[in-house]
Amino acid sequence: MQSKPVALVTGANQGIGLQIAKELAAHGYTVLVGSRNPQNGETAAQGIGADAHAIQLDVTDPASITAAAERVRTEFGRLDLLVNNAAISHAGAPGKTLEQVIEEGRASVASLDEVRAVWETNVFGVIAVTQALLPLLREAPAARIVNVSSNVGSLTLNADPNFPYRSVFGLGYAASKTALNAVTLAFANDLEGTNIKVNAVSPGFTATALNNFQGVESIEEGSRAPVAVALDTDGPTGTFTGPDGPLPW
Repeated sequence: MQSKPVALVTGANQGIGLQIAKELAAHGYTVLVGSRNPQNGETAAQGIGADAHAIQLDVTDPASITAAAERVRTEFGRLDLLVNNAAISHAGAPGKTLEQVIEEGRASVASLDEVRAVWETNVFGVIAVTQALLPLLREAPAARIVNVSSNVGSLTLNADPNFPYRSVFGLGYAASKTALNAVTLAFANDLEGTNIKVNAVSPGFTATALNNFQGVESIEEGSRAPVAVALDTDGPTGTFTGPDGPLPW
């Protein structure tokens, strides 16, 4: 079995996921770079270094999830940290502007097929991956599950007329992050009293492929909050935080 702690980051071949993987490797973790496309994962892992290993993982494919979980147990024998980072902002072709995504996600016009596709990755994928890896996490001395969320999923903030992003609260990405927060709390409550801490973290409005690079923070800035929670083995469970501290549910 690995003597070093092992972390699996989903959607880690680019963006915040890749930066989180880099940071965890720099902090002494063996990092498993989850990627739907195996070649993209291999390229990302090679760029991180010897402590990174690509693992094929499509969070919407049950067979892929099962195979990944079996590989983690067989090859590494442990899992200390799961970062559920994989997410999509829409199900269409790449390159849509943020404005297009927001407009198409409005409650009155959103395509149900589109909403289902986004939730399949952002919500159901997280549930499936977490359930599959729970047996390994239960064996770790101080396991953590970090779900990469967003402040645009906060019901409290979106109910405030003064919240600047209130107009973007649509049925796709934003509402999927609300659901992800609920999933986070459900797992945290269920696992309360165990060795597993479960928390949701917003990286802030980071420039990534998710928003066609229209965010205002760098990848490095966006990874700080998720990495800080991921590394905190003595921290709380069932929290929703961002770069500036606690966020309202």
